[in-house]
Amino acid sequence: MDLFFELLITAFLIMAGIFGLVGSFGLLKLDDAMSRLHAPTKATTLGVGGVLLASMTYAFAIGPHYSVHELMITLFLLLTAPITANFIAKVHIHQKESRDSLPAAGEDGTWATLDLEETDDKS
Repeated sequence: MDLFFELLITAFLIMAGIFGLVGSFGLLKLDDAMSRLHAPTKATTLGVGGVLLASMTYAFAIGPHYSVHELMITLFLLLTAPITANFIAKVHIHQKESRDSLPAAGEDGTWATLDLEETDDKS
């Protein structure tokens, strides 16, 4: 394997470790639940992405193989992590925050969390 690929893989792994460490530190040290949700969602996603980039680079460096599995995992991670964080944040808003402490939802009703009319399915 070339020295260039070894240095590139090392850089990806170091980057992944730093992002993972920052995300873990933020999870432990930040005060409220919404801040603690933000740190691991962003930083750890980038950390896992760095490991997957290192894995794809290694697979390309040892032979002419393209790593489709790691690419699919990366796309899945980048698509699902923000959606999961959004759902967890909405649950937190519904259970822990009072309606008066939240800012106004604005004119777009599709993004409102508490301004939607609750409907019970009576069937």
